Amino acid sequence: MTTFSLISLLLALSVTLWGFNVSASSDYHEQLFLQPLPQSSLLASFNFRGNTSQQSFDNQHFRYFPRALGQILQHAHTKELHLRFSTGRWDAESWGPRPWNGSKEGGTGVELWAWIDAADDEEAFARWITLTQSLSGLFCASLNFVDSTRTTRPVVSFEPTGDHSTADGLHLLHGILPGEVVCTENLTPFLKLLPCKGKAGISSLFDGHKLFDAAWQSMSVDVRPICPPGGECLVQIEQTVDMVLDIERSKRPRANPIPRPVPNEQLVCDTSKPYNSEDTCYPLEKVTETGWSLTDVFGRSLQGVCPLAGTDSFSEQSVCLRVPHERSVFTSNGASEFKKDDGYTRCFKLDPSEPFDLAVHEQQMNTRVPLEEPILHAERTIVGHGQERGGMRIIFGNPSETTAVDFIYFESLPWFLRPYIHTLQATITGRDGVRREIPASDLVTETFFRPAIDRERGTQLELALSVPAASTVTLTYDFEKAILRYTEYPPDANRGFNVAPAIIRILNTPDSSPVYIRSTSLLLPLPTPDFSMPYNVIILTSTVIALGFGTVFNLLVRRIVSLDEAAALGSHTLKGRILSKLVMIRDLVRPKATKVE
Repeated sequence: MTTFSLISLLLALSVTLWGFNVSASSDYHEQLFLQPLPQSSLLASFNFRGNTSQQSFDNQHFRYFPRALGQILQHAHTKELHLRFSTGRWDAESWGPRPWNGSKEGGTGVELWAWIDAADDEEAFARWITLTQSLSGLFCASLNFVDSTRTTRPVVSFEPTGDHSTADGLHLLHGILPGEVVCTENLTPFLKLLPCKGKAGISSLFDGHKLFDAAWQSMSVDVRPICPPGGECLVQIEQTVDMVLDIERSKRPRANPIPRPVPNEQLVCDTSKPYNSEDTCYPLEKVTETGWSLTDVFGRSLQGVCPLAGTDSFSEQSVCLRVPHERSVFTSNGASEFKKDDGYTRCFKLDPSEPFDLAVHEQQMNTRVPLEEPILHAERTIVGHGQERGGMRIIFGNPSETTAVDFIYFESLPWFLRPYIHTLQATITGRDGVRREIPASDLVTETFFRPAIDRERGTQLELALSVPAASTVTLTYDFEKAILRYTEYPPDANRGFNVAPAIIRILNTPDSSPVYIRSTSLLLPLPTPDFSMPYNVIILTSTVIALGFGTVFNLLVRRIVSLDEAAALGSHTLKGRILSKLVMIRDLVRPKATKVE
């Protein structure tokens, strides 16, 4: 019996023991989407989706829903949850639009927002703290640091994706930790939520060394209620992992992970350049597509199909590849391939009992997969100089020649960054390069502003904007930096403080689906004291106190007497008498010196 067959048997046995009824109408599905990107990159999107009836969920009869997460949501009265773990930066100029239109992407670090059922804001916040602390232990993350200073209540930036009743008293709360480092400790609990737990199916490709070596990666967990018309309400959990891998970097064996320069004899140079010589090489543009396989990129092959996955049309597309149909693709035995009518997408139906590998050899690039232009380009930076004040500059670029872009701009700023909203200015630049300043009110149709309270809550800013076609809009505003107490500085205070990424929600999308864009996080330098001064003050103060206290203590405790008085006092004591006798004996024994005249 092969290893995979043994794993399948154990999984099927565990399903039977737990009372699961695996059938053709299974409510669990998983899919892998692969697409080569420019600059020798590969986009890999893993999607896992499971449904459980609302009645079973309320009675804690979990089927395809993880019990550990379900009990947390019930205890915190959470109706809808969205959790994100992200690292790196998505290169929209080279890679095109974001996967899932950015709806599965989070800001750098850990981001969480949820709809909580509560009677008032105080009860909602108390349940929010319960939720963050519970998720912190479940995912081995620092979500317990999402306190009131890192919690906001967005007004128009997020909308529930589930089917909620209008009578529900739901409260939306949002928190983010931009400085959180995502690592293997977060991946392991993520895999434990899956039915096959990384032992079979597409989740068997997960390797922490490959995942966190990617140029960009995002892990998401979404829980929402689904109530189809005339059907039973369900609780749906969807887990997604998106990553952009460097093919050449991923091919390096784990035993030799250090990149080394290409030998001189293997360099491909453009000999037509006049400065080409033995010691000068201009690289020749590559005309072939880089070859790769699942084993090369992920370090392992795909271990069949998860036994709990369904057998409908969705499961028949468990692995899909987006390359031109003219390109040759080689697969393992037992897998069947069918191509879609778009000319680029092909999917594979896997053999449940056999490992699956996919190989794309290096070939001539005659046709490229077209990459769509992003709806909006966004960039945010901190400007200014000095330790007291600064400014924020946000640039929005609309590549469309005919359509304006309407969107919501959301910022969650720490309390020690105090923005001056009255300094908000707008500058618009057209395709002709003419730059003109306009009142910010001409572009900003609505403003939602919640000022910060020192050490209690941060600043929340939401703007409804519109960028005209074929133009670039620049928003700027000034802010002031607060001075912290020296106990509030982290050990790496000179590195700066993390400012959460801005969130952009585009409204006028072609298919009415939500499109989100997140900017990169920022580093805010604050006035930093000299932390050696407390040490110097403590040392100097301790020395002065020791000298002064020691002198005064000696004067108060010690008794100052003359030498004769001390000898007299000493002769009356037992110790003094013994010493005097010893001196007498010494004088008798010691020979006297004779005086020679």
